[in-house]
Amino acid sequence: MKPEERILVLACGALARETLAVVELNGWTHVDVHCLPAKLHLRPERIAPAVDEALSEARGRYRQILVGYADCGTVGALDDVLERNGAERLPGLHCYAFFAGGTAWEAMHDEEPGTFYLTDFLARHFDALVVRPLKLDDHPELVPDVFGNYRRLVYLAQTDDAELTERARAAAEMLDLAFERRFTGYGDLRPSVERFVTRAA
Repeated sequence: MKPEERILVLACGALARETLAVVELNGWTHVDVHCLPAKLHLRPERIAPAVDEALSEARGRYRQILVGYADCGTVGALDDVLERNGAERLPGLHCYAFFAGGTAWEAMHDEEPGTFYLTDFLARHFDALVVRPLKLDDHPELVPDVFGNYRRLVYLAQTDDAELTERARAAAEMLDLAFERRFTGYGDLRPSVERFVTRAA
């Protein structure tokens, strides 16, 4: 297929499984998915430069490019990159919001601002992305200092996976937080990607 006929979703690595699933569910053979490292979320100031570089590398090879990030802590820097490159991104401030859905996310946040959220990806990689970077494995006494203002952990589940649910529950116990599981599926991710691909076609 010629480059001008192909579409790219340049996604956050934390959305790799879900983005690929949306492509597969739709049977798209003209959509490529390329993911940037999920560990960029540990340093949000690096997301916009990384996306800028990836967009430059992909220029001329695709008809349209959707950036599979929300703002993700870039405080508008990602939007500046997208404007310069003529690209667009997923809606919202972060993946929790578009998985939960805008209205449901706002209601959860209003209900308990002191909420720590997990997705399937974060439940799967909780140790690598939360415990070890914060050195909570070596210094569990730091948990109250780091998470003392949180009251609950809400697991926004994309799939019905008993193992991930238990991992999320164990994370809540480690952080001494009340545990809730809310099934979201792909939330606004699927319709957002589908709308983009339909318009691009």
